[in-house]
Amino acid sequence: MPSSRRGAVLAASATALLLALTTTACGGADSGDGGKGGKVRVRIAYQAIPNADLVVKNQKLLEKALPDAEVSWVKFDSGGDVNTAVIAGSVDLGLLGSSPVTKGLSAPLDIPYKVLWIHDLIGDNEALVAKKDIASVAALKGRKIATPFGSTAHYSLLVALESAGLEASDVTLVDLQPQDALAAWQRGDIDAAYVWTPSLTELKKDGKVLVSSREIAAKGKPTADLGVVTDAFAAKHPEIVDTWLKAEDQAVKLAKSDPAKAAVAIGAELNLSPEEARKQLAELVLLTAEEQQGAQYLGKPGAPGALAANLHDAAVFLKGQKAIDAVPDRSVFEKGLALKELARVAG
Repeated sequence: MPSSRRGAVLAASATALLLALTTTACGGADSGDGGKGGKVRVRIAYQAIPNADLVVKNQKLLEKALPDAEVSWVKFDSGGDVNTAVIAGSVDLGLLGSSPVTKGLSAPLDIPYKVLWIHDLIGDNEALVAKKDIASVAALKGRKIATPFGSTAHYSLLVALESAGLEASDVTLVDLQPQDALAAWQRGDIDAAYVWTPSLTELKKDGKVLVSSREIAAKGKPTADLGVVTDAFAAKHPEIVDTWLKAEDQAVKLAKSDPAKAAVAIGAELNLSPEEARKQLAELVLLTAEEQQGAQYLGKPGAPGALAANLHDAAVFLKGQKAIDAVPDRSVFEKGLALKELARVAG
């Protein structure tokens, strides 16, 4: 696609998103009511990521704790898609990466949601894989690389290129979801891909890992999968938000104390063997509610944690890549942390 055409498409998409957001701000947002039989509707966006969120889904922890609510889980392929769904008023809670959250809290999106949970700190489960004849990131110059645009993988890929002395213009970037990137890899259409498991696992079978997100984090650019809740839903249903947090905390504690049992649930959701699911689970860092109150993570009311600074740093980088219009003040990201909600359940 010619760059002018692509720019036009992006401009049209941004306009549509802004119109949707304007409608939401004027009262069009659905804060969760309207379920069958008058039940409160709880709509959750999830992704195929081998963390404790899939334990909550598989074990129906939320449904058991909320028998009078209508809980629905909606699968998405990327955080960018989750952002679009939130803007459209289609979901109340959701999982998306720190890069999409940064974009969501920045102009022009300015999505009215807050981060209330860290699903995982991304490690070796997200990586840049290249054909085996490509020896380094620097050797990718002039090559074709796939990644889901706007995702944590996209952000980490740009960091990796910059660290190797390359600019995005030195390679051909292709916007593909993980499964589509895998298909393109198998057809020989691309030279490398930066994606996450389970697609990453397949890529590694005949490819070479050049750098992982764990290594990118060690360079001062950490990424994470985050849980968000819309401001409207949090204000109207604080008890459901508390229940959701407790369910996530319960699932994390299970994954830490009995990873084999958690892996069975995760494997069932991802169509993986328990052994493979446990291996992928181990590539992530999971945190309990109490741990997430630490200064290096979400923090506590009155004392926002380092996550706000990490999101701000990501915004600076994304602005440099022209992925957002402007870098919000750090206070925007501090206000974007649902610290009171977390404190209610963490103690």
